[in-house]
Amino acid sequence: MYRLLAAMLAAASCATIAQAQTVSEPGIPTASPATSDTLTLDQALAQGGAASPSLESATAGIRAATAARTVAGLRPNPEVQAQTENVGGTGVYKGLRSSETTVGVALPLELGGKRPARIALANARLTRAQIQSAIAIADLRQRITQLYVQAAAAERRAEVLGQQATIAAEASRIATDRVQVGAASPIEQQRADVLRINAQVAAQSASRDAQAARTNLAGLIGRPVVGELDRAWFDQVGGYGPPAPIEVEGTLALAAAEADVNTANAQIRVARSLRTPDVTVSVAARRLEATNDTAAVVGVAIPIPFFNNGRALVSQARAEQTQSVALRNLAVLDTRQAIASAQAEVANAAATARATGGPGLTAAAEAARIARIGYGQGKFDQIQLLDAERTLSQTRQAYVDALAAYHDAEARLERLTTPAPTPDRLER
Repeated sequence: MYRLLAAMLAAASCATIAQAQTVSEPGIPTASPATSDTLTLDQALAQGGAASPSLESATAGIRAATAARTVAGLRPNPEVQAQTENVGGTGVYKGLRSSETTVGVALPLELGGKRPARIALANARLTRAQIQSAIAIADLRQRITQLYVQAAAAERRAEVLGQQATIAAEASRIATDRVQVGAASPIEQQRADVLRINAQVAAQSASRDAQAARTNLAGLIGRPVVGELDRAWFDQVGGYGPPAPIEVEGTLALAAAEADVNTANAQIRVARSLRTPDVTVSVAARRLEATNDTAAVVGVAIPIPFFNNGRALVSQARAEQTQSVALRNLAVLDTRQAIASAQAEVANAAATARATGGPGLTAAAEAARIARIGYGQGKFDQIQLLDAERTLSQTRQAYVDALAAYHDAEARLERLTTPAPTPDRLER
């Protein structure tokens, strides 16, 4: 079963975003297709499915529920009974001369449909455990995707800040040249040096963040992340148009709530069956030592439900069933709201990525280019150059943040809309 869950996760990783659009940053080459050295998201998902403790926990839960189903179908064990009467008395009952020894078998008979009720409850709990394993797969897929997005975004931020550090170093060199020829005041050189140092510190911090993100991803998938990440996938933004409505019926989140309701219904059935007393039938043979005769003994034992008639247990089961129905209805509302919010976040992040990665970034890059040329030629002052460079850096980082927010929202939306496993799939 553990290998089956890993295979299910690997199969789920094959789902990709349909009709995707790539938005490339001006001045940076468009991401090339993934090579053999590139760790793609699908590969990370497949490797995480083979090494995750959460899947191992899910399979253990299924094994426990399967064993409980076997236990629920077992009948009560018979009893061997033996007793000796009229022993160790006085007179004719001295010693074993008048003893009566009875040896027999007692068999409890379950009435009221207790065994079928137990089996139904065990089946409901087994189904819930199987759904929980599917939830573990969906949760793991979301976690791996989000860590992959964080690592890809961290590397892009490190790249952007590295470019800004290079630009700041060049601006500092130009400021030094201008000061040396008397075209600018020494304050410009000091200001440029401060910006260069700050840019270097920011680039180094971003590089460490990127390495930490890779380490986190490696810890979850169970192998070091040494290759490149899939830039082409990270640059993909979904198509245009309003989001299609998604019904919560048939989703994994609602399937879990429905399974809880079914389990509560089965518990009511078990509680009702327990109100019917069981009967114990016994058959024995009695030997009378005084006459050396043997006689049959037949007995029936029926408990009297005087103190505990089972009503309290039925009331408890009904209350739990009412609670599970209310939680199911609440899950419907919460899932609908979460799906609507995730769809809005996906659309907003996609729009932001198209704007910042398209005309916004083009304009910012062109303005910075003109400001650099003009500053080098003495046509623009340093304040104008710094403002153009700051705008370009902020736009680039906003573009990366928008892409990260888009993929993160896509991962959450995919988790919310994950379909529940079909009954035939659960049976396997």
